[in-house]
Amino acid sequence: MTAPLTLRPIGPDDQTPWRALWRAYLAFYETELGDEIYATSFARLCDPEVTDYHGLLAERDGQVLGLVHYIYHRHGWHIAPVCYLQDLYTVPEARGQGVARALIEAVYAAADRDGAASVYWTTQSGNATARALYDQVAEVTDFIKYARVTA
Repeated sequence: MTAPLTLRPIGPDDQTPWRALWRAYLAFYETELGDEIYATSFARLCDPEVTDYHGLLAERDGQVLGLVHYIYHRHGWHIAPVCYLQDLYTVPEARGQGVARALIEAVYAAADRDGAASVYWTTQSGNATARALYDQVAEVTDFIKYARVTA
């Protein structure tokens, strides 16, 4: 029998597993970030004074299997803030075991608890594995993301 999955906020003692998971997530998207970004992001996730940026870890049998980061922000179309699910990652050996779905549902629950008007996220169009799950738990939109080109 499989042990239950535990979801919990990222805490000060989680820097090593969090960093490994986030590094793997960023590598999937062919992105590397400097140490200052890691340190700042982790400090924000653990700071009780930061109320717009949150993170959760998924664990089973003491092994960290996944993470999610989510951000609340204002939106011109809503009075209440909206929730942007920014990063979602599950270790390869735990995929297909409900970890990502549980993390998404935990963000939905937090957004509901906190009065967010909606929850949204983006992914690459070719991310077929993730999109198979996303199609079950959300509605795909017609919007295309644009980003400013930086020098």
